[in-house]
Order: sequence, then structure tokens, then C-alpha cells
Amino acid sequence: MNRIASLQALRAAAALAVAMHHLSHEPYGLRAWTWLEHLPLTAGVDVFFVISGFVMVHASAGLAGTAGAWRVFMARRLARIVPLYWLTTTFFLLAAAAFPGSVRSGMPAWPEIVASYAFVPFQRASGAIQPVYSLGWTLNHEMFFYVLFALFLPLARVRGVACVALVLAGLVAAGRMFQPVHAAAIFWCDPIVLEFPLGMALALMKGRGLSLPGALRLVCAVLGLAALGLGETGWLPPPGFAPGAALVTAATVLGPEPRLPAFMARCFGHLGDASYALYLLHPFAFRSATSIWRVLAPESFVAGIVAGLVALALAMAIAQGSFRWVEGPATRRLGGRWRRPDGTAAAASG
Repeated sequence: MNRIASLQALRAAAALAVAMHHLSHEPYGLRAWTWLEHLPLTAGVDVFFVISGFVMVHASAGLAGTAGAWRVFMARRLARIVPLYWLTTTFFLLAAAAFPGSVRSGMPAWPEIVASYAFVPFQRASGAIQPVYSLGWTLNHEMFFYVLFALFLPLARVRGVACVALVLAGLVAAGRMFQPVHAAAIFWCDPIVLEFPLGMALALMKGRGLSLPGALRLVCAVLGLAALGLGETGWLPPPGFAPGAALVTAATVLGPEPRLPAFMARCFGHLGDASYALYLLHPFAFRSATSIWRVLAPESFVAGIVAGLVALALAMAIAQGSFRWVEGPATRRLGGRWRRPDGTAAAASG
């Protein structure tokens, strides 16, 4: 895949936004960070979904319209997503078994565990439709999108993208019309799935050579951030963050890459590569760092600031280590076993 440095930076920013949102809700209490609750940080997930739609079209440009392409595509996706998620889920279950009080919902039943590993949505006792490791709800959406994208990959690029968009739009419309009661149907008909087609459309625009002038990209970025703020108020219909996420992503990808020093480009690359690990693993780092700091200085406002910074730094360090020593090697080993229809090796990037 031809990497886009600015997109790597946006991926990192989206993961960091989600992490900072969770920092503001740390159950062990960091009053110094509660102001983050007023920022649209949860929109990081929506930005991720738009980026995902973009990357799938951008990275699979050489596969569209070829026989057997879906196998290579799914091999890439499984190699990229599954190993770290399964490891994280397993670690969470082991921690829940060793420290029962650490899991407020209690130890999940075996059907829930199996469904979590299989990316099948189910309703928890709390009423939430999420896997045993709750952050995995986004991956349930991602995996459904990957399967749907793979089904239409043998078609010509534009036609395949249009078919995926029509199916997702049809699911959302059906959900509105029939009000399903089954957990999986409710989940897959959620309007948030419309953010994937927005990203796919941006990829087609970039593939056609659309390049916005710098001033217009700046306008898109400002309007996008404003739209994210408006989405936080709940005034926009679901998915409320979609317009802002699409505009911010458009400002990032529809234009020439900024000329950055090599060091900065490498930093953005590393941060973007580790964004998936940062998203999945930051709760473990937060709980460890803030728990220790709260024991040392439970009432200090300044200590709360420091604790939050330490927690963020620890989360990013763990994410970098995970990508370098766990996620990256697993992705290369699993993805490298598959071949494109022309016989060349299939990378598992993106």
C-alpha cells in the first residue's frame, strides 16, 4: 500500500482522542481531566470508520475486479485485526478470572465468549450490544464491513464500491422501517455504518486525481472540527459525527502530502501503525498508572495532571511495543502466506 503520511497522523489522532475520552472517565478518579468530557473525543471512532472505508478502497486498488481477490483481501484483514484482538480479549478474560472484582459485569458466559472471538454481536446483561471486551464493538462493525467489501471485490472498482454503499444504506433503511429486535440485526442496521461509504467515496475521488487547494483543505478541516463539535451536542441526526469525520478526512487525503522532515514523517508513520494497538490496549495502561498514582497522591490536582500524562505516555509506549513485537510480526507472518491472483505476495497493511 502506498502510505499516506497525513492519514497516518489522522489515525493516531483518532486513537488518541478515544484514549483521552476514556481518561476523563477513569473510574479511579482524575478530576483534573474531567474537562475532556466536553470535547467530541468519541468522534475518534467515527473518524476511524471513515478512514477504514478510504483505506479499503485505496489499498485494494490492485485487487478489484480480479478472480479470487476476496481471499487475499480477507487474509489481509484477518491478519491485521484478529491476532491482537484475540490476545487482548484473552488477557481481559484471564484478568477477570484472576481478579473478579475488576469486571463490573461479572465473568461472561461461554456463548458470549465464543461470540466475542467470532465477531458476532450479542446483547449483554446490561443491555449494551458489545463483546466481552467492550472496545471490540467497533471491530464487529469493521469485520462486517470487510466481509461485505470482499463479496463485491470481484466487481469493477466503482461498481463494487457502489454495491457496498447500497447494501449498507439498505440495511440502515430496513432498520428504520422494521425496527428489528435481534441484537445482530440492530447492530448491523446502525446508521454509523454509513461512515464506511463516505471513506470509500473519498478514496474514489483521490483515485480520480481530485486534489483540493490548500485554502479549501483548511476550510474543510475547520468546518469538519466545527461539525464534530455540533455532533457532540446531539443536534445532528445519527450518525451525528459523520459529516465532521468525512470533512476532516477529506482535508487530510485530498491534496498533496506536506513536506515534512524525515524524522517527523517517521514519527507519524510509527504513531499511525500503532493506532490500532493504542485503541485496544490503552485501558490496561490507564488502570495501572492511575491506580498507582491515586494511592500515592489521591487528592492532589497537580498529581492528577501528571498521572494522566504518565498514563497516556504508558499507553503509547505499550502500543508501540505491541506493534513492534506482537502485532507487526503476526501480521507479516499470517498475511505473507497468501498470494495475489497474479502470484505475488499479499501484504497485510492498512
